[in-house]
Amino acid sequence: MSSTDFQSGREALAARLRELRAEAGLNGKELAQRLGWPPSKVSRIQTGKQTPSVGDLRAWAHAVGRPEAAAELTARLAGLETTYRSWRRQLVAGHRARQEQGLAETTATRLTRAVEVVRVPGLLQTPEYARNVFEQNAEFRQTPRDVEAAVRARVRRQEALHDPDKRFHFLLHEPALHTRTCPVPVQAGQLDRLMGAIGRGTVRLGIVPLGARLRRAPSHGFWIYDRRLVVVETISTEMWLEDEASVRLYERSWEWLEQAAVYGEQARRLIGRVRASLGAV
Repeated sequence: MSSTDFQSGREALAARLRELRAEAGLNGKELAQRLGWPPSKVSRIQTGKQTPSVGDLRAWAHAVGRPEAAAELTARLAGLETTYRSWRRQLVAGHRARQEQGLAETTATRLTRAVEVVRVPGLLQTPEYARNVFEQNAEFRQTPRDVEAAVRARVRRQEALHDPDKRFHFLLHEPALHTRTCPVPVQAGQLDRLMGAIGRGTVRLGIVPLGARLRRAPSHGFWIYDRRLVVVETISTEMWLEDEASVRLYERSWEWLEQAAVYGEQARRLIGRVRASLGAV
């Protein structure tokens, strides 16, 4: 589900709420009085500009005299939130819980494919690089700083790279090698880790050079778990896509980008040039 799909779903929920209000013979101001809400909140929810909470939906159903409709309304909301997961809610207690969720998905998957455009994939990150990522995210999103617990969870997830029954195929757009979000020694150590991953039995690492001719430019990173799930991260949310059409679309994006990737010694030399530009550390 894209952000447009999510908004369409929210608008459909809003239309159902307006319908229930109208059937009760209430206007927006009258409903707000019954609920004890500002009229502006009723307006935002029933026009699809604000996502209601479960409590909001139950209160609405009772206020319009249709308490039995609460189950239908909350089911609609759950469908939206299962696919379109806000970082604010996912990280309410910090990053560790989301890393544990990633560990569960990795454990359940035999073939993991990942595209990253501006950063190193979590499964290939050094603890030091991961620590910087979590610290920056916690500061940016203003979430609890459980950085060390999150790093430990990420390192546990990386143990799957040693499982002979699993396969991991990573595609990195070259800018991911150059993006400097951590101190030079940490960046250098991370590039060394990437070079060491080349040739590992369970891992296939491709680099898409900046000068490569692309059938379509990569707009964002994404992860494909077998052929059952695609996870896409945006600034405010994470999309978990399980429908067949979405999986096929992201597989096509993967295949087109993979055509431009270099592997083996070519990839090692490309990473090595970036590493050399950092100098001796």
